[in-house]
Amino acid sequence: MPRTRPAPLPRELPDVGTVRRRARMGTGLVVALLVLPFAVGGMVRSGAAVGLVTCPLAFLLFVELCAERAPTRCSSARMTARTLTGVRSVDLSRIASVRLQTTFSYGTVHRALLVRDAHGVRLGVTSTAGRRALRRALERQPGVVMGPGPRVSRAARACLRTGRPGQLAVHTVLVLLAQVGLVCVYVVALVEAGGIG
Repeated sequence: MPRTRPAPLPRELPDVGTVRRRARMGTGLVVALLVLPFAVGGMVRSGAAVGLVTCPLAFLLFVELCAERAPTRCSSARMTARTLTGVRSVDLSRIASVRLQTTFSYGTVHRALLVRDAHGVRLGVTSTAGRRALRRALERQPGVVMGPGPRVSRAARACLRTGRPGQLAVHTVLVLLAQVGLVCVYVVALVEAGGIG
């Protein structure tokens, strides 16, 4: 079976307002999926069963909302990629913050560098070329002389190999513990709301 190539990126990029509106709609969908079992649980007894389906779906959707997909276009000033909510373009000359998002699936660790520019557009960088472009852009950012530079978390620095190596392990362990704790709290809330326990 022949592989299909992804559609090329459009020449005209959507404006910042459109990109941010689509991102808010995606986040609203995730929140609705998490709240749905509690709303349904008030009407029927199967609220907990609905929650066992919608919680993993919301988690997967949240992780993939701003993650880049092929094709990605990287230049010295801009990184453009398709995401689940449409095409996003981040201004690499005006980076506001970079943080690391870590998720776990089937025994593997998935990492995405969440880049936010001065316009508020976010893009989850997962490709090697994207990480190289981001690292070069951070090296070119003006320092304290020109004003405050971008906020880069310790874990993101470690992932870009510009920080201390131990920070990535600490981040991974803390994120794993936080995710397990949140899932346990959510399941307990489902059980209590559903009247199962």
